[in-house]
Amino acid sequence: MGYRPGNHLLANLHPEDLHLLAPHLLEVQLDARQGLQRVNEPIRHIYFLESGLASAVAQAGGAPIEVGLVGREGMTGLPVILGDDCSPLEVFVQISGFAWRIDAQAMNRAMAHSLTLRAYLLRFAQAFMTQTALTALANGRSNVEPRLARWLLMAQDRLEGEEILITHEFLALILGVRRAGITVALHDLERAGLVHTQRGMIQVRDRAGLIRRAEGIYGAAESEYKRLIGWAPIAERAEMPVPVLREVEIRVAGHD
Repeated sequence: MGYRPGNHLLANLHPEDLHLLAPHLLEVQLDARQGLQRVNEPIRHIYFLESGLASAVAQAGGAPIEVGLVGREGMTGLPVILGDDCSPLEVFVQISGFAWRIDAQAMNRAMAHSLTLRAYLLRFAQAFMTQTALTALANGRSNVEPRLARWLLMAQDRLEGEEILITHEFLALILGVRRAGITVALHDLERAGLVHTQRGMIQVRDRAGLIRRAEGIYGAAESEYKRLIGWAPIAERAEMPVPVLREVEIRVAGHD
């Protein structure tokens, strides 16, 4: 069964590099709260997300807080790309979806065979590390509402739609704030006409307004993603020429 990848990294690989990975890729469903990477445990699989969202979270003596967000622009398992096999960070599915999964050993063999594959994935690692650094800056310098606005923009970029399926409780957990603070911030954004909320769902209605409410903490990381791997925020993608997909097709592992 042939399939052209919707994941940005896979879709933009050199055809020869995609050929290296294709026999080892398996399409899998991602369920909400599913663990993809556990703290200080060997990373056995890498996931290239096709849909949904995954969170990288840190925890040290208190409640966990999100330090990074991954969607269809990227992948999990960055320690493997960097030459290690574990991390103090946990990665779990935040919003359910689908992904291409590859065994970490198969990925290591492919990177050993291709310098261009390793170089491209290292550029994604650099972009992701920029995101985590700017998240730390936002957490230390900004109030709840700008941080929430930034997170909603980042989620919309990766989900490529107006609706984000998430609860107030989960937002409070990943942003490391009290639920009451999330509720107040969401009400303020809704009164301004920037979002619409209902149980378990937030709809973005005014993206430009959300960018203003983010007070400068959204945009820098996105510029690095665009520079390093060619992936841009959803508003910019609408203005960019549609890329021609590689002729190489993934053949799903376990299928003819």
